[in-house]
Amino acid sequence: MTALFEEVIFGPVRSRRLGVSLGVNLLPIHAKLCSFDCIYCECGWNAERRGQMRFNSREEVREALAAKLMQMQAEGVLPDVITFAGNGEPTLHPDFEAVIDDTIALRDRFAPSAKISVLSNATQLHRAEVVRALRRVDNNILKLDSAFDETVRRINRPQQASYSVARLVEQLGCFEGAFILQTMFLRGCCEGEPIDNTTPAEVAAWLDIVAKLHPRQVMVYSIDRDTPCQTLERVSREELQQIAAQVEALGVACSVA
Repeated sequence: MTALFEEVIFGPVRSRRLGVSLGVNLLPIHAKLCSFDCIYCECGWNAERRGQMRFNSREEVREALAAKLMQMQAEGVLPDVITFAGNGEPTLHPDFEAVIDDTIALRDRFAPSAKISVLSNATQLHRAEVVRALRRVDNNILKLDSAFDETVRRINRPQQASYSVARLVEQLGCFEGAFILQTMFLRGCCEGEPIDNTTPAEVAAWLDIVAKLHPRQVMVYSIDRDTPCQTLERVSREELQQIAAQVEALGVACSVA
């Protein structure tokens, strides 16, 4: 069953990709707010998670994070990473850059060895303040699930009619490789439409983008939690490893989860 995160700060949890992760949710507590409506989202469909569309304020986030880090410091168990995720797209927050500034200061004070990560669908890279903030975190993990607009519209369901992969690739280029590219591979069908971003044509076009952008790392993964669309299939670890090998042949590090 899909579910929302019910706190501003959640965890820590064991992340497949990041280690012991303390989560930060900038989005509404009892609703989902996202510029995508991914068919695999663990938080469910946007339409089914409507509620009070109120971002958690900068002050609320700072106070809650400080309290949790102080508690963890006192217990002698600090996180490996502080991860911005939660009930939607974190970079939608109007004070995202200021929140990142606060988080860096708190991390440096209480958990200096922890990394700061942002899991983002990269739809807000047209905002200069979002790009500045993402440049300052340790792991800016940005999503691209297909090289084809049609496939992205089937898998990620972007809420902006103007979304295009070509524009996203152009925006990602501004990081000059200083980012992590994350891709969910899956297959099946959803609402009668076939879904498969693992075909030779899909993987080849995606690899072309990886070669062009040359991110410092690629993360490939498949379904591991409940999804709102129930007719999706997990891609095997062996297939993911085959894709990862092709990424590494380009001189780019690639992890499989």
